[in-house]
Amino acid sequence: MTDHNSERHSQNSSSGGSRRQFLEQVSAAGGISALGMAGLLAGCAGKSGSSNTSGTNGGPKKLKAAFSNAGLQSSWCMLGKQTAELWGELLNVDITWFDGEFDPEKQRNKIDQVAQQKFDFCCFQAIQSDILAPPVKRLKQRKIPVISIDTHLVEPEKMKETGVWSFVTADQSGMAESSVQYLAEKIGGKGKVIHIGGHSGHSGAQGRAAGYESVMSKYPEVETVGGGVRWCDWKKEKARDTFESMLTSETTPIAGAFFHSDDMALACIPAVEGTIHKNMVIVGVDGQREGLDSIKAGELDATTVNPVCRLHSLALLIGQFIVRNEEKIEDLPLQITASSPFVSTETPSMLEAMYYLADPKHCLV
Repeated sequence: MTDHNSERHSQNSSSGGSRRQFLEQVSAAGGISALGMAGLLAGCAGKSGSSNTSGTNGGPKKLKAAFSNAGLQSSWCMLGKQTAELWGELLNVDITWFDGEFDPEKQRNKIDQVAQQKFDFCCFQAIQSDILAPPVKRLKQRKIPVISIDTHLVEPEKMKETGVWSFVTADQSGMAESSVQYLAEKIGGKGKVIHIGGHSGHSGAQGRAAGYESVMSKYPEVETVGGGVRWCDWKKEKARDTFESMLTSETTPIAGAFFHSDDMALACIPAVEGTIHKNMVIVGVDGQREGLDSIKAGELDATTVNPVCRLHSLALLIGQFIVRNEEKIEDLPLQITASSPFVSTETPSMLEAMYYLADPKHCLV
């Protein structure tokens, strides 16, 4: 993923007026509604007479936020980081990043450190549900709001008592259902299918597995190779090794494959070349630049967008609203769900729209 930090710095280092102009342009392009824009600009200004308006040039006071997601080896997670940094510059929020490294214990250790530092709010995508609960409870004691992204940090009924103010996510099972329904129809509702999953302790991966089963339950002539999902922990190398092993174990063509992430799918696509499985229909979830490129190249057949930019920017927007408007935890809904467009070569207008919206210069979906 290209590093746009220096470009963003030159574009966005001007005063709050430049931020206002940028946000107005986004609103005109349909990225934020007129009502949402008015609220955003008002929220950025803070309450009248509060210390939140003590920034330079009369703009909002600079806030400090801690962010963490599963692992920056993932293109999805890297784009989430770029999104938080871009919107942090626009909204005068200084972002400190704590890479989860796809290791629950390493992420836990880093968030333990966060719980001892001074931040205005935090936004975390937990690699594994419950692993971050203890440090988040300590953040609650210090009155530091936490927004959960993409996967349940704790079970919904425990969120508020733990210190999670809201959960920003996509419809995990719905994303899988969109891609898997396309796959099932393309293979004529019969044949062998490989199911490669993310991390078994990740609520998003659990939702995608449930979405797969929901669709395939309608197609009794589809056989899942190996009897069910193979968990590969979002790791491309593990996915590739698992996939290649499954290919070599089958003596008749496999009809299709569903991957919980485009990254894992793209790592595996070369393995089918020159084999009896070369006509396999392959679908995934994520819908960012790498996946879109693969669809255009005729390699990946389809994907459903997991709106990484929208999730990370919403978490940032909500966090700064909480602080600047002095909001209370009971004011926030438990969950905010972002839409997830389906993309294939048969939806060319959506494909082009996603290229623009997910570009790191824009970070809008």
